[in-house]
Amino acid sequence: MKLLKWFFPGLGVKRWFLLILGGLILFSTGLTNLFDFNITIFLNRLIYRVVYLFNKGGSRLTVSIIAILISILGIYLTYFSLRKIKQEINQEFAPHAELVDILYEKKRLKKGVEMVAFGGGTGLANLLRGLKKFSENIVAVVTVADDGGSSGRLRDEMGILPPGDIRNCLVALADREPLMEELFQYRFKVDGDLDGHSFGNLFIAALTEILGDFEDAVQAASKVLAVKGLVLPASSHDLRLGAVYADGSVKLGESAIPVDGKKISKVFLQPDNAATTPEVLKAIQETELIIIGPGSLYTSIIPDLLIGGVADAIRSSNALKLYICNVMTQPGETDGYTVFDHVEAIIKHAGKGIFDYVVVNNARGSELARQRYQEKGAYPVVIDRKRLANQGIDIVEANLLLEEDYLRHDPDKLAALINRLSESR
Repeated sequence: MKLLKWFFPGLGVKRWFLLILGGLILFSTGLTNLFDFNITIFLNRLIYRVVYLFNKGGSRLTVSIIAILISILGIYLTYFSLRKIKQEINQEFAPHAELVDILYEKKRLKKGVEMVAFGGGTGLANLLRGLKKFSENIVAVVTVADDGGSSGRLRDEMGILPPGDIRNCLVALADREPLMEELFQYRFKVDGDLDGHSFGNLFIAALTEILGDFEDAVQAASKVLAVKGLVLPASSHDLRLGAVYADGSVKLGESAIPVDGKKISKVFLQPDNAATTPEVLKAIQETELIIIGPGSLYTSIIPDLLIGGVADAIRSSNALKLYICNVMTQPGETDGYTVFDHVEAIIKHAGKGIFDYVVVNNARGSELARQRYQEKGAYPVVIDRKRLANQGIDIVEANLLLEEDYLRHDPDKLAALINRLSESR
């Protein structure tokens, strides 16, 4: 059966097997005419001689029986040779898997739907882990307003875009050994300037210094990790995120916005005229599917949509547009928010026409897990169906919860649902 897999639809190799067969026929025909030696006539004579010898000895063999035996021998020798070739290739290039399975999977992923996913933080990275099992035609557009932790320090000291969220997306789309992922996510725990820095962040920073361009550094890191898809910063500008709270106060800095726990009225970018990149616009124009979220509403999702050109490009796209609403509220950012509140905030900042459907999780998870989140001020996002329906907002509901102690999206369930929505369209 493993050998027969080479003849399954979609691999694109059957035509070459037929071409090999045709080539052998032409080769043998050429030799026959060149050396005046016909292999078919020779074998026919050999068969008749064998039949004659056996019949003379008392055995009753016919030409048909000898022909069948020779045919079986030919099939076996062909099978044996192909099997040995496969074993040798597997041993060299795919010792832990079947080469045909790898080839079939790569062909399937290349034919996958073209999609663009917007966001940042762990939400986008978690989504990408699921999506890469259905397609490698993925463009992840990542928020670049992060100013905390290792990313913030590298941003201030080296003047580069924050690499943290981009690193997470690269790792999520990587097709490398687990050790490589562990290496890129490793954080130094030492006394001194290295403490808290991620190796992946330092790697991208070093590549930026070597290549002289942040985007080139990201693409070089993508090759090292054999990334399935493309990771792009939402803008090449040095952006700062600010928030205006309901009480009229203002705070600048992405990491500082949720700290005070005040209700956010709106967020803004500095500079306010920063534009996205031509690569992002091209990806939006050519894609079949646009996914917004999941992720922190005000510090990951909306900042992408505020960048010049992004919202208008999404609006004018004919692609299927989905907004993936968060499973839980986020303390200091979306306290008490329902699904409608999330949607309303996006429309308020980016306008209508940004999405066709809102994808929501309708499972609640275990009581124990909910209590653990409630202690930190996070609660399940309520699906206020009536308010959504009154505003003409279409929702798609499903159990998208990861069956663990964490109340978050299961990347496989979410990606499978997105793939079904895309195929049904």
